[in-house]
Amino acid sequence: MRNVVLSVVFGLMVVIPVPSEAVVPLPVEIRSVGDRYFSLDENVSWRLVGVAGDDAAKLTRYLDEVYPQIRVVTSGSKKQIELRVVEDLEPESYEVTVGKNRVEVKAGDAAGLFYAVQTIRQLADENGGRLPQVAVADAPRFPYRGVMIDVSRNFRDKRFIMKQIDAMARLKINRLHLHLTDGAGWRIEIEKYPRLTEFAAWRRGETWKQWDWRYVECSDPDARGGYYTKDDLREIVAYAADRFVTVIPEIEMPAHSEEVLAAYPELSCSGEMYGHSDFCIGNEKTFEFLTDVLDEVIEVFPSEYIHIGGDEASKQAWRTCPKCQKRMADEGLNDVDELQSYLVHCIEQHLNSRGRALIGWDEIMEGGLAPNATVLSWRSPQNGFKAAAEGHNAVMAPGKYCYFDGYQDVPHTQPEAIGGYLPIELVYSFDPAPDSLSVETCANIKGIEATMFTEYIATDEHAEYMLYPRMFATAEVGWTPERLRDFGNFRERALTMNDRLRADGYNVFDLRNEIGNRPEARQPVEHLARGKRVIYNDCHWAPKYHADYEATFTDGLRGGWNYNDLRWQGFYNGDSDRALDVTVDMDEPTDITYIGADFIQLCGPNVWFPEKVVISFSNDGENFTPLTTITTNLLRDNKVAFRNFSWAGNVKARYIRYQAFNRWRFVFTDEIVIR
Repeated sequence: MRNVVLSVVFGLMVVIPVPSEAVVPLPVEIRSVGDRYFSLDENVSWRLVGVAGDDAAKLTRYLDEVYPQIRVVTSGSKKQIELRVVEDLEPESYEVTVGKNRVEVKAGDAAGLFYAVQTIRQLADENGGRLPQVAVADAPRFPYRGVMIDVSRNFRDKRFIMKQIDAMARLKINRLHLHLTDGAGWRIEIEKYPRLTEFAAWRRGETWKQWDWRYVECSDPDARGGYYTKDDLREIVAYAADRFVTVIPEIEMPAHSEEVLAAYPELSCSGEMYGHSDFCIGNEKTFEFLTDVLDEVIEVFPSEYIHIGGDEASKQAWRTCPKCQKRMADEGLNDVDELQSYLVHCIEQHLNSRGRALIGWDEIMEGGLAPNATVLSWRSPQNGFKAAAEGHNAVMAPGKYCYFDGYQDVPHTQPEAIGGYLPIELVYSFDPAPDSLSVETCANIKGIEATMFTEYIATDEHAEYMLYPRMFATAEVGWTPERLRDFGNFRERALTMNDRLRADGYNVFDLRNEIGNRPEARQPVEHLARGKRVIYNDCHWAPKYHADYEATFTDGLRGGWNYNDLRWQGFYNGDSDRALDVTVDMDEPTDITYIGADFIQLCGPNVWFPEKVVISFSNDGENFTPLTTITTNLLRDNKVAFRNFSWAGNVKARYIRYQAFNRWRFVFTDEIVIR
């Protein structure tokens, strides 16, 4: 048996052998109905039935491109693939039945026919240009299946974007979110504000990391950057539409706008060219600028959604800006969170008046969510769940599962990344709408989005390497019902799809030779303190890095390559030297020969080894005797590193105190191992 996929027949999940190893995402039902093959050769024709106008033209263009040897006809022929739209199937759903001399495809709409063609392509590619006799019944779990590509930090030309749209289409991904503006560069032509592309789109330095946070004129011989003309973007939009992909533009506000404020400093609170990233919300010119820009964006992008960013505003300048304070007083706003919400509400009203809908990162919930806004939840799944429970549409993109700017294998074996560890198995493990939520909440969760910010991704080759094959996992999470997903089965299909993309000129991560997670994290560790009580001595974990709360240091679970994996507990004590101070209660005096803990360092996000570690013991829990004091000289680098701070010897003790010292830096550890 070459492959086994899961199929639902009469509501029961059964195992059926199917002669295919590479249908991604996995269809809801695929089963064998014969032992013959249908060859896709020059004797075959396509016939469109119930499809007309623009949809027929799009399908015809695409079929001519991918199968130039097969004609699209209007009448019947002996050997034919009939593509028919029917009323009794839902949008994007389809059915395929492969016979000896005929293939019947039914779909709820033209998009469903297009996705049926993708399944046909994958089946044929795996079987030497022939279709096995199968019956497929398929429909997506979520209507929104997206990928975000950041073109601000490092610009990508339109050919790169179109190439990724081709891969998205093969994976039945239907939303491309283009992150067009940010402090690193403005990437869309706006006729009313030419300085955005004459100046704010250009900088010195080949990469974002080499940039000095100043902008230069486009005529500067050292200028690096670029932008899309409106014609470029219309071409991208049309190319995507032919593949049933909707392009969603993102125009950042009120933060991540350094480039705008450098070009038009009058829109900042200070009026100065540099030093601020937030628009002045008290300034009427800000609203004039933003609505002018959005009106030109709407001319180019027909998408229902317009993304307005809304994330990571510092809000500091607003607290003292006279214009912002006046706005707050005039509108009865209690704080700067409500001030940002005021801007979001105003922008939503403008977009709604133009027939569009607002989507933004989950910070738009702060201060009160605009009534019709959709939340793109990146900080945690819970923010998306909360928005959905309150009746808002939500799309899930939590960083732990969806941020493709992190390492996908052992960090020192990979191209430089911003940090973190996101292997394909973790991407695949995410459930955007778990059964623990109410039916009503799940109905408001519209889908999933993979996210690739590109601060550390300078080249096209590196960008593709970070996308594939992790994007396969996002595609299957967005399409295939949770009950049918199995990572072992998926991985085999992903290997074949990876080979196929590589053959088509994509630079993909070598999944076949993946090393995997940190060895210490692969299985629990047994030691004397496992399950013992841990007392926190006037210290507390950082709210976002609680791991397993009080159980973290004695649960037997070691951390992996990423401090965000809910096994590393993080501490940040500002100007206090002591970051971590805990006592392990062994219940009774115990003979001990070793006490140690691992720490992780990743200097970019301010995660450091301790400057000093003190390990002490006691038998009364009050008077402690030091066993060792370990000091270290910290060196800054850009790599993930691990170091063990430990003591070895002989002592009989009930209480073990472990202290780690560092000021103004995060300190993370995973387990206090006692032997």
